[in-house]
Amino acid sequence: MKKGEIYEGKVEKTTFPNKGHVYVEGKPEPVTVKNALPGQTVSFCLTKKKHGKFEGNLLSVVTPGRDELAKPACVHAGICGGCIYQSLPYEKQLQIKQEQVLSLLRPVLPDADELFEGIKKSPRQFGYRNKMEYTFGDEYKGGPLSVGMHKRGAFYDIVPVTGCRIADADFGMILKATGDYFRERKIPHFHRMRHDGYLRHLLVRKAAYTEEILIDLVTTGANLYETGLITEWKDLILKLPLEGKIAGILHTTNDSVADVVKDEGTQILYGRDSFEETCLGLSFTITPFSFFQTNSLGAEVLYETAREYISGELDESEKIVYDLYSGTGTIAQLLAPAAKKVIGVEIVEEAVDAARINAKKNGLDNCEFLAGDVLKVLDEITEKPDLIVLDPPRDGVHPKALNHIISYDVDSILYISCKPTSLARDLVPLQAGGYRVRRLCCVDMFPGTANVETVALLSKRRERI
Repeated sequence: MKKGEIYEGKVEKTTFPNKGHVYVEGKPEPVTVKNALPGQTVSFCLTKKKHGKFEGNLLSVVTPGRDELAKPACVHAGICGGCIYQSLPYEKQLQIKQEQVLSLLRPVLPDADELFEGIKKSPRQFGYRNKMEYTFGDEYKGGPLSVGMHKRGAFYDIVPVTGCRIADADFGMILKATGDYFRERKIPHFHRMRHDGYLRHLLVRKAAYTEEILIDLVTTGANLYETGLITEWKDLILKLPLEGKIAGILHTTNDSVADVVKDEGTQILYGRDSFEETCLGLSFTITPFSFFQTNSLGAEVLYETAREYISGELDESEKIVYDLYSGTGTIAQLLAPAAKKVIGVEIVEEAVDAARINAKKNGLDNCEFLAGDVLKVLDEITEKPDLIVLDPPRDGVHPKALNHIISYDVDSILYISCKPTSLARDLVPLQAGGYRVRRLCCVDMFPGTANVETVALLSKRRERI
């Protein structure tokens, strides 16, 4: 096979997160083609050929897979870069995710299949996301202003995903109104190459239980208040016939060059700068940029699983628990009633502030939250842990931090992973440090997408006397 040539082949399997393994007739080696689904016959262009490994870009689906739906669940399927499984029944999605996780864990955990307790469904398949970060840009190069998600395989093109199935219907209404408003007034988006323009992101969050909505428009620091544009946009949003109740409308400025949602100053246009949500009977105040699981109902399944896994480890209720990468302190507060003390560590200061507020609101006086990098903060804590909970970001635990965690020699570690490749990597030093996996399962927090949470309980191997 030659680079630049177009081929057809059948997808025999997919590996995490979205890699289809395509076999071309007469060729022994598979070609990795992203976003191709099991059973499909696809057309692709070969883009890489090195050391017997091949990669290609998906051009089209020649024949759908046997398990695919006659019509995808979402009108944006195949166009938006967010979801890849909207053409598959939910049970098939779960089956694929389960096998992908196990295939990653088997090389480092030979008894993975025996330990695995299955994959738990999200309570909602659609409309489950409580947070969306939309980007302003051109709908196509040189085209009209758009706000939405990046087009699959494109760096600049923005798809106005007003019909998105994984987000609440209110999100689509807010998205459409905002896009129409600024497009009609010809307000330019921030151009990443020229570093000019105004509009950057639209952040929308909505609580599943309280149905409170928080909306944040992120722009450069150019002053449009004098023109009345910001105030007029706010008034427009307040008039929308939303099902939820708007808790706050904010305006955040961001003049950084990087294409990230960054807070360099936030002004409240209406209401307050936070909204309220509940999880397993506890109340949480959530601010625009603080971490909270994007699937509120799925989070209850995840945290209930975590609580069940370590319930036996906290029977004495006199134990010190470390909750590392604690976010807004959800896990810490769920464990606090059964522990002597829970110490949470989180690098995002805004999330730590929210965690402290939440713990006070929930009447929990045995929670302490520290702001900073886990690797550095661990050296500053004098109280040693009896149990450690890890819920790191996608890259997993820093190797030096992991060595420090192993050195505590606690009886049990609960590892919650949002990226199974990172978990597989971190299990190697954990097992070398004397730990063994006792329980293992997945929780699907992200239907329609390739992402999945994995929960593993590890215990220290103690020599019998």
